[in-house]
Amino acid sequence: MPEVLKAPLAVEFPFTRSLGPVQSAFLTGLRERVVLGVKTVDGRTLVPPVEYDPVTADELRDLVEVAPTGTVTTWAWNHEPRRGQPLDTPCAWVLVRLDGADTALLHALDAPGPDAVHTGMRVRVRWAQERKGAITDIACFEPYDGEAAQLTGHTGEFEDAITGIVAAARLDYTYSPGRAQTAYIHALSDRRTVGERCPSCRKVYVPPRGACPTCGVATSEQVEVGPRGTVTTYCIVNIKAKNLDIEVPYVYAHIALDGADLALHGRIGGIPYDQVRMGLRVEPVWTEGARYPDHYRPTGEPDAEYDTYKELL
Repeated sequence: MPEVLKAPLAVEFPFTRSLGPVQSAFLTGLRERVVLGVKTVDGRTLVPPVEYDPVTADELRDLVEVAPTGTVTTWAWNHEPRRGQPLDTPCAWVLVRLDGADTALLHALDAPGPDAVHTGMRVRVRWAQERKGAITDIACFEPYDGEAAQLTGHTGEFEDAITGIVAAARLDYTYSPGRAQTAYIHALSDRRTVGERCPSCRKVYVPPRGACPTCGVATSEQVEVGPRGTVTTYCIVNIKAKNLDIEVPYVYAHIALDGADLALHGRIGGIPYDQVRMGLRVEPVWTEGARYPDHYRPTGEPDAEYDTYKELL
């Protein structure tokens, strides 16, 4: 059996959010090297501050300054920091209860090794050289054996407050399509489309999943389908996608390939978008070196009867 495919993938997008008065003051304070918490009705101080008490749901607005020094309440050693993390060398992830706070703040601790870290150790904030109003204004924590820092009594009022942030959300992972879809992808490179037949209901699924979605039993019998098929449903796309060099409007459709019992999707070309219809007979159009059809075009055959594809809508 051919080796199962796998590839590294990343999903990344800029996440933009506005800040309420509490988060605005907290991040602006970090920019000014001031750590702020919020006082609850029963006298607890929460750091990081939140707008509503997680216990009572009371609205919270009473900002108070806490010290940039504190105590490690728990920790874990990070042997291999990842891209975008505070430190690019092995470090500890720690929960630190800052002096004056009743909750703990999660951040990285710069330490030479796990033997140098313990619950109860004293630490302090190491401020980033360039600060812009983000949690990264705290570069990390570092071991500290001095007295608690003196507070300035800051109330959380700033002239140039941060009102919004943009953060890059990113997920790195390795994707494997599995045995069945690996065979499907390899067949596409030969300009063939293969599915797998369920040994119980005898339906052919394209793309194959390795198991029948109806019966739940494993599938292994490969069946070549198409290349022609029938448009079952479709939509007209009027918004141009980023990094996709296709002029709008265009049509994306579900296409039931001949011999398949599940419709796959593809773009329809070679026909005005307003002439695409259910039952239209189409065939794949390949470009040189492509591993999948660029689009599907009309074959010129009469439209398929509705009863032949109504179960595949």
